[in-house]
Amino acid sequence: MNIKYPISSVAELLAEPARAGMLVALLEGRALPAGELAMIAGVSAQSASAHLSKLVDGGLLRVQSEGRHRYYRIANAEVGHAIEALGTISTMPNRSSIPQRPEADALRAARSCYDHLAGRVAVELRKALEESKIIVPVGGRDYQVSSRGERWFREMGIDVGALRSLRRAFARQCLDWTERTPHVAGALGRALYERLLELGWIAPRPGTRAVRVTHRGARELQARFRIIA
Repeated sequence: MNIKYPISSVAELLAEPARAGMLVALLEGRALPAGELAMIAGVSAQSASAHLSKLVDGGLLRVQSEGRHRYYRIANAEVGHAIEALGTISTMPNRSSIPQRPEADALRAARSCYDHLAGRVAVELRKALEESKIIVPVGGRDYQVSSRGERWFREMGIDVGALRSLRRAFARQCLDWTERTPHVAGALGRALYERLLELGWIAPRPGTRAVRVTHRGARELQARFRIIA
């Protein structure tokens, strides 16, 4: 590792397209085997093994063994947030100059970002929660929950007090790479994402990080927050 400029070592890991592809695939939060990651990255099993070894040694991934199989996942929430945020400084083509694929549109609308909701719907929800004074920005990168917000989250079935006791950031501003403005991450972001899934407001799209807003979710989001999903 470059001791003087450790960021350059991380940049070197991310600069290889196959490794970048593996990391993006793992942003969904699931653990995947090397064989599946090799197919996603378009490389041989031997090459995938070498790439994964570098990502584990570099602290970006962790590996767990189950019998003869090894599964890889993002090392922690901070790594997931950093990878997602890097998209905001990536070179983005002019949308009007290229045809847009339905899959890309779905990802921009709503997707999982490691363990919380991202995309246009997530950003509009964050804006609505701020405007309603349910969450309040503090310190440039975090949120705090107001007393009104604690009641709101309790009615939603989320115990804010329990989330504060966890050993991770409580409520973090995570820069959304497609919207270029924050959505809610941290323990609160994860709890809200999981609760929206439990309530049936959103549902995963098979084989992708994209999630869809259900008919029930569209009604609730419009009625409560004037969000058109």
